[in-house]
Amino acid sequence: MKDIVLITGASSGIGRETALKYAKNEHPVIIICKNNRSALMDLEREILEMGGRVLSYVKDVSQFNEVSEMFRELETQNMIPDILINNAGISYVGLLQDMSPEEWRSVIDTNLTSAFNCSKCAIPYMLKKHSGRIVNISSMWGNVGASCEVAYSASKGGINTFTKALAKELAPSGITVNAIAFGMVDTRMNAFLDEEEKASLIEEIPAGRILSPQESADIIYSVSMMNSYVTGQIITADGGMT
Repeated sequence: MKDIVLITGASSGIGRETALKYAKNEHPVIIICKNNRSALMDLEREILEMGGRVLSYVKDVSQFNEVSEMFRELETQNMIPDILINNAGISYVGLLQDMSPEEWRSVIDTNLTSAFNCSKCAIPYMLKKHSGRIVNISSMWGNVGASCEVAYSASKGGINTFTKALAKELAPSGITVNAIAFGMVDTRMNAFLDEEEKASLIEEIPAGRILSPQESADIIYSVSMMNSYVTGQIITADGGMT
């Protein structure tokens, strides 16, 4: 059996296309989302119809107790992941001075604490096998920061250093940890932009276009299959923007 893959934030966008990418390549997949049960069930049906193996969970991965409970269930199903894709993420667009402490915590917990929770639960199993892959989904704004997206930028900057530090801990145990810092991807997170704003952003991208979720999934898949000597890297896929 091919490596089992766990993907958080799988009900839409990058997460959904990543689940389909692995399923099409005959990997059993574990798909997780926080709220959109109907979209997750649609994805589950699509994977089953193509003959894939899939487990789905509606869990808040920013809450450690929910993640640890899920891993106990996965152990009984013999579906512990070999590859962990920490993709769950939300954004907040607006001035920091207008942001509430609750909104700040929500962004940090969803984008950064979730990666801690899932990694902490997956690592003991990876250590037993002396192998495993962790891929954290970051952003170019984690590299350079974005005005009016301070919390998002901070969470992704945290993901980047989390990746580098954890990779150093786990490299002697045969486990790789890498991050992908995406540029502008055509997902629901960018749906607030009108056509004029999108066109203005595209003008700043040397590649001259937005990345599709399907292309993002291809990049994630490729990174997870890289030689194990590649670890601790922030691989930026932003069309040359930064």
